[in-house]
Amino acid sequence: MSNGLQTHWCDEVLAYNGSQLRAHWLLDRFGLVGDAVVAFRGPCNVISDEVADLEDLDGPGIAADDMVHFVWESFTTTDLLLAVHRQRLFAAQVREVVQQLAPSSQLSRTGDDLYVGGGKLSISIATVSPVSALMHFAVNAQPGGAPVAIASLQELGIEPSVFALAVLQRISDEQASIEVARAKVRGKGEWR
Repeated sequence: MSNGLQTHWCDEVLAYNGSQLRAHWLLDRFGLVGDAVVAFRGPCNVISDEVADLEDLDGPGIAADDMVHFVWESFTTTDLLLAVHRQRLFAAQVREVVQQLAPSSQLSRTGDDLYVGGGKLSISIATVSPVSALMHFAVNAQPGGAPVAIASLQELGIEPSVFALAVLQRISDEQASIEVARAKVRGKGEWR
């Protein structure tokens, strides 16, 4: 069992329908015990019973033909506020990776959503289970299949697996840095 955040890029094409955003899916599917983020590529079509965001229940649907998906499960706490903070930091880090790989991209972030011009590049949700905090974040790899105007990695000239591996490395490095920052601070009034 690992003490830090585990990351994994899955070469297999997997369809995402929302049922993957549940406790221990990463353990069941990939054998990862503990905090982990897995990235994979595949279509997206979230079925209504699996929609987590109440605003999306009456919306146009959550779908795309080809996306790079990230599923993160953390057992540190089941605090939804912390999960949403993690989701926002993830979105900011994905933006940094995209800008690094496509410096001329006109990328913007609003909350946990990324846009290129008028096209939505990403989807995301954070939620909790009785034992963990969960997040799904996905970026359109190619255009097509979405019920809204989208942007894609293909349009930005970014290869999806290079993008996914760069995001996983950045997230792993950030979490390791956070763990060090937390461990090296003494409490106020604490003397050596």
